[in-house]
Amino acid sequence: MEARFTEAPGRESRHASSATALDTRPHHGDDLVPLLYKDFRATLFSQVLALTNHDRQWTEDVVQETMIRAWQHSGTLEREPGMLRGWLLTVARRIVIDGWRNRRIRPQEVALEIPENAASTDRTDSSLAALTISRALSELDEKYQSVIHETYLAGNTVRQAATILGIPEGTVKSRLYTAMRQLRKALGEVAAR
Repeated sequence: MEARFTEAPGRESRHASSATALDTRPHHGDDLVPLLYKDFRATLFSQVLALTNHDRQWTEDVVQETMIRAWQHSGTLEREPGMLRGWLLTVARRIVIDGWRNRRIRPQEVALEIPENAASTDRTDSSLAALTISRALSELDEKYQSVIHETYLAGNTVRQAATILGIPEGTVKSRLYTAMRQLRKALGEVAAR
């Protein structure tokens, strides 16, 4: 990249162009960040990724914050690539260090759904539901309990339940119908309490 300089009218330039020098005019800060992204983003990202224990989201945030700070200081930054690289890595390292300090001070964040916590909540809910249904089932007549046990709990078909219980299929169906109505009524009363 060639350096660009403005000269006062009637004066000759004392500056030679350099392949590594960047434009030093302050109003070119808007050009600096895209150039920094192009030249240093990959290096910066890999260095920061190691510092953040491979937390990609945090790494992206640090790289963005580093670029914002470079833009804010574009008027005073040394434009030589080696100096820029060193400045960017130093700023990024300091941002990560501040992040680690803040994480130690701040209470630990807990994910909304931690599998072991979610599973225990589910077990509690299912245990409560099972207890409620067991109580409602125990209030049913024995003949209704047996058809519900053979079909819903044992997983048998109506034909298999009829064979096991020694009653016709039609009787299994009518008892299931009556048993389910009684269960719904009993569970509805429990829910209303």
